[in-house]
Amino acid sequence: MTKRIIALTMLLVVVVAGLVFAEPNNGGTLVYGRGGDSVGLDPILVTDGESYKVTQQVFDTLVEYKPGTTAVVPSLASSWSVSDDGLIWTFRLRKGVKFHDGTAFNAAAVKFNFDRWRLVDHPYHQANKFIYYGYMFNGTPGVIKDVVAIDDYTVQFVLTQKFATFLSNLAMVPFAISSPDAIQKWGDDYFTHPVGTGPFKFVEWVKSDRITLERNDDYWDGKPYLEKIVFRSIPDNGARFMELQAGTVDIIDGISPNDVEILEKTKGLKLSPRPAMNVAYFAMNQRFEPFKDPKVRQAINYAIDKQTIIDAFFAGLAVSAKNPMPPSMWGYNDSIPGYEYDPAKAKKLLAEAGYPEGFKMELWAMPVPRPYMPQPKLIAQAIQQFLAEVGIEAEIVSYDWATYLSKVREGEADSYLLGWQGDNGDPDNFLYTLLDKTNSNGFAYQSEELHEVLIEAQKVFDQDVRTELYQKAQEIIFEDAPWVNLAHYTAPIGLKDKIEGFIPSPTGTEKLNKVWFK
Repeated sequence: MTKRIIALTMLLVVVVAGLVFAEPNNGGTLVYGRGGDSVGLDPILVTDGESYKVTQQVFDTLVEYKPGTTAVVPSLASSWSVSDDGLIWTFRLRKGVKFHDGTAFNAAAVKFNFDRWRLVDHPYHQANKFIYYGYMFNGTPGVIKDVVAIDDYTVQFVLTQKFATFLSNLAMVPFAISSPDAIQKWGDDYFTHPVGTGPFKFVEWVKSDRITLERNDDYWDGKPYLEKIVFRSIPDNGARFMELQAGTVDIIDGISPNDVEILEKTKGLKLSPRPAMNVAYFAMNQRFEPFKDPKVRQAINYAIDKQTIIDAFFAGLAVSAKNPMPPSMWGYNDSIPGYEYDPAKAKKLLAEAGYPEGFKMELWAMPVPRPYMPQPKLIAQAIQQFLAEVGIEAEIVSYDWATYLSKVREGEADSYLLGWQGDNGDPDNFLYTLLDKTNSNGFAYQSEELHEVLIEAQKVFDQDVRTELYQKAQEIIFEDAPWVNLAHYTAPIGLKDKIEGFIPSPTGTEKLNKVWFK
């Protein structure tokens, strides 16, 4: 861990500690500058952080994460219990909670939402659109056999198997509870008319410009301090930082690492580091011939100088990645050797695979900075140069953010840059979600051996046993080399020093109802 990361972590502790004694003020509009627009505002339909930054303000989940951690605490459910066999989970719901349209939140609403997601014959199910549900609950209908409304304020989930990550998964932003009436009213257009129980209500969405929310005065967890939040889309890192300096926005993410030192020295601004629970990666699509051969994939791993990329484009705020999950998580396998930079070995493997002169390919680069990768276009150019040194000619391709995600998901990219911000603090959320044969549609990695290990890890509650299984999974992934693990990034967040109550979450998004202006 670098000195800068240690310093940022200490700063985070100081910031969090300082919140305890402050006296909050009410009012004001928070302007949040971000790198891209949201894809949609129905949380179950999206997988991108730009959407979740907004939906987390509009919606609540049954349980949620304690601020700054992945510890599960009550939210719309005030308490819960699980049967001895691990198959039946019972949740007691909060009374008196209403959706923003005035309708009641109750067990029937919970059942409606989960049935919509898991049952293909539900009238408001959208086939192949509820991606995260399949990721986290093993397909459709997945491990949830039934959802039963016992009474207005008690809901029961019946599972097909013991499922170790069930509670943590429920806290994830995609599984927020929507108003059934609003879904029925708007149908397929609900993603632009979100109605939840959250601390802020949706007001307006001007595409590629801004999304405006207003305070929910009747919020069950107390009236938020802020009157409004405006999420502005400012794709260029430098332009976004200049707006923070000028005072036209109050908080920004996606800061270019080289601007961190300037921010720290600027009067009236402060830095808040996000805990590094992420991975940036370069994926190779095994639908395309060169990447079907593991020797080619291993060669590309050896061809890329990750440390040079980190030094140049992460400014010391990242550590080199050798596994798909960060070293801060339990279950991490530190005995994995990783792929060192060795272009000679890369050329040898390419020759053995039948490509002694290399080949041509496309390298897709994200159009926006992400919490795991601050400068994707420059990183793509660096990878392009490293590949050229071993005879591989890579053409850089990009699209707008929503199109990029859609095309990658459909498997259209030869290779692409992307990453993952952990959702729940469980290794399953990295290894199963990203690399299991049932989920890796974007790059067609299929390993039956890995699948069996990951499914077994979901069926046991003993963390020691699960750790052994996840370490075995990382060994399989290392040998198969489905992608290049690039970095784990401690993303800096810049904000005005008059902002209080902001606690960055390791999951990449956080509620803002406790944020206020001093």
